[in-house]
Amino acid sequence: MPRMEDILSLPVQDPPCAEFSAAHIKWEKVEGGRQGGDDIALIPFARVDDFVKGESSNAECPASFRIESRRKRSEGSISKPRVDGYLEYTLYWCSYGPEDYRDSESTMGDGSHTKPATGKGSRPGRRHMMRGCLCHFTVKRLYTRPFLALIIYNQRKHVDKTGAPCHGILDVDAVGTRAMYAPRISEELRQKVMSLLYIGISLDNIIQHHAEVVQGHGGPLNRDDLLTRNDVRNMERIVRNSSYKLHADDEFSVKMWVQRHQKHVFFFQDMSSTEPFILGIQTDWQLQQMIRYGHSGSVASHSTFGLKKLKYPLCTLLVFDSSQNAIPVAWIVASSFVTQDIHKWIGSLAERIRSKDPRWRPNAFLVDDPSFDISFIREAFQCRFLLCAWHVRRAWMRSLLKKCCNIDVQREMFKHLGWILYSTRSGPNADNAVEEFMQVYVDQCIFMDYFKRRWLPFIELWINSIRSLPVASTEPLAAIESYHLRLKSKLFDQQYANSYTRIDWLIHTLTTEFHSLYWLDQYSAETGYFTNVRDKSFLTNAWYQALHIPDVDVILDEQNLQLAKVISQTNRSLAYTIWNPGSEFALCDCPWSRQGNLCKHVIKVAILCKNRQVARPLLASQVYRQALLTLLQNPPDDPLVLEHAILRVSRLQQDIKA
Repeated sequence: MPRMEDILSLPVQDPPCAEFSAAHIKWEKVEGGRQGGDDIALIPFARVDDFVKGESSNAECPASFRIESRRKRSEGSISKPRVDGYLEYTLYWCSYGPEDYRDSESTMGDGSHTKPATGKGSRPGRRHMMRGCLCHFTVKRLYTRPFLALIIYNQRKHVDKTGAPCHGILDVDAVGTRAMYAPRISEELRQKVMSLLYIGISLDNIIQHHAEVVQGHGGPLNRDDLLTRNDVRNMERIVRNSSYKLHADDEFSVKMWVQRHQKHVFFFQDMSSTEPFILGIQTDWQLQQMIRYGHSGSVASHSTFGLKKLKYPLCTLLVFDSSQNAIPVAWIVASSFVTQDIHKWIGSLAERIRSKDPRWRPNAFLVDDPSFDISFIREAFQCRFLLCAWHVRRAWMRSLLKKCCNIDVQREMFKHLGWILYSTRSGPNADNAVEEFMQVYVDQCIFMDYFKRRWLPFIELWINSIRSLPVASTEPLAAIESYHLRLKSKLFDQQYANSYTRIDWLIHTLTTEFHSLYWLDQYSAETGYFTNVRDKSFLTNAWYQALHIPDVDVILDEQNLQLAKVISQTNRSLAYTIWNPGSEFALCDCPWSRQGNLCKHVIKVAILCKNRQVARPLLASQVYRQALLTLLQNPPDDPLVLEHAILRVSRLQQDIKA
């Protein structure tokens, strides 16, 4: 039996399951001290919530552990801390105790385990659920090891002061009553109901839907199945009374939100004279989606959104689901460009993910800004990188459509811009290619003024990045663009114009209404419920739509690759023309493309050209080919280095084919 001073020699236990309970842990009993005879164990501090959830899911005694008391210390406040000294101390108690109101005459008596002095009174609003349960445990975030949590289980059994079971299926008096189940609905059901309310589903429809779900699995099995109108009405009241403005001062309002939603904040840095404001947000549902779709998949950045309208720009991390929709799995709001301070928050996010799934690793990370320091992302995510130029393509295309009236000139200028960006005609000197472009189209003065002002200072940075990093294909660009349009539509509604300068409004909108849209889409796709209220824009993703266009509807002349045609799926007598097919800078004459968007016809032709290998190589492939030729023209002198280089090139070639 170890003494308390030996606790740091105990093994740190990290069960591989998403949620775990006391049954998954090997416990040690402490000899002597205040915790003499109690069970103790060490787990990573990041997994405390997983342990609490696992303990609440006890099959014999479903429970809900509430925080009975909490204390915190700041680092450096103790000169000689005890071995079990804490930075944070939290006491969790089963919600069926410690008071006992099963008999109005009963009292807690003089037992050894009494209600802690918390100043909360007798909780008259919850008297009906108090059954004298003494099950409770303490969690200490160790002062000398802040990444570890010491769990001290003072009473593991759900019993009253007589030692008899007091709720759950082992309690004879509880059978047939609500005391058989957990006292409250789960966080998952709460998230579901709140999302439905934010979207606008009525109370009656929610209750009817819940009844259908319960009936579908054969009747009530747990507390969630006993959801009542009163439960939903209470949450409806919360939604109706919720306000983004927690304080008149935006800065204080944001701090209050962070304090109330700490489990949704993976990084927070308040603004000071030397440090920028940074807030990283990820809900439990977003974390689940990032683990589900990000593992062996792609994670993409959508950075610097709202640079002109919002107080601080918004960066979103995205993953792609089975329908090729981009799902937001983290939001970062920063007063500086997110690329400048990525080293501060990317590690915290990776640690949060791997605390849930240590094996999680994405296949690729798509960066949409060449100033990203990929070394920090590589260290955190340990994956390969692709450069994603979706917003460059979109900005140039929209500007050409707006500032140039001649369709033929638009087409040629767009193709020329692609040559510049991918350096396929410029060789080592990009300045000459830019100068040639500006001379050839000197009469397009409106676009040239825009190009000089907005893009000329950064064009060399983009070109150099494309030369050094592989480039993402067209398909994910459509999903990212679709997310961009949905975000823009939601946030930049004119009714919110007076709130653009407040960060608390941005946070509230993202985590309530906007978050609920994505939750509903996933829920509807998986269960088939609420398809009538599902946002139809989720079904208009160009990537997803392109996969449903039959190959026979694509007319591609392999002898003349200047253009291709795709038959309309809604009007069979109509065919759309795609110029420069198979290229990243292809252009279509369909209405969606003429608004500056990446359309399904361009993507379908690109997929077909790639599969048949009939069109000219993609501009990105031409950049890769040029890099290989440069390597062959200047081979390393050292045979060992040359052999290694050839091996790396072979692997790259296999990756590209895959």
